[in-house]
Amino acid sequence: MAKYRKLGKTSDQRKALLRNQVTNLLYHGKIVTTEARAKEVRKIAEGIIAMGVKERDNYETVKVTAKVARKDKDGKRVKEVVDGKKVTVYDEVEKEIKKDMPSRLHARRQMLKVLYPITEVPTTAAGRKKGTKKVDMPAKIFDEIAPKYADRKGGYTRIIKIGQRKGDGAMEVVLELV
Repeated sequence: MAKYRKLGKTSDQRKALLRNQVTNLLYHGKIVTTEARAKEVRKIAEGIIAMGVKERDNYETVKVTAKVARKDKDGKRVKEVVDGKKVTVYDEVEKEIKKDMPSRLHARRQMLKVLYPITEVPTTAAGRKKGTKKVDMPAKIFDEIAPKYADRKGGYTRIIKIGQRKGDGAMEVVLELV
């Protein structure tokens, strides 16, 4: 008996396809795909969510002081002249950060091995590049997804059949987070 489906792809194509679909499932909450692909994606996604549920509270808060550039009303850095050079003015600020314990850090790195980086692009056409920001997927899993499933013992996804695809007759399904 096979351990996984080959999905008619070479190993690097298959790995890329599954990584992409797992990333999109966890980011958007649901995807439409074929039944065979959904069953493979489900295995990977459930493992990642289980890791997130297990390690969601495994951190300590630490106070750190950081230098932050002072900004004017327009959001530009304030500069002053020192010894004939323009130098940015910095203020010291105390922040509280979450410091991962070793097992949570390991879980974060295991997630990053599977998940692709996501960049959110603003919908407005003006300044599409300016307003982009990177999404920290492991943080989203730990902070948003894992708390929803804290009292569940597995079964974080659902497959709903929606019929056959017109082109090749493959069974299409919706794979969604419960």
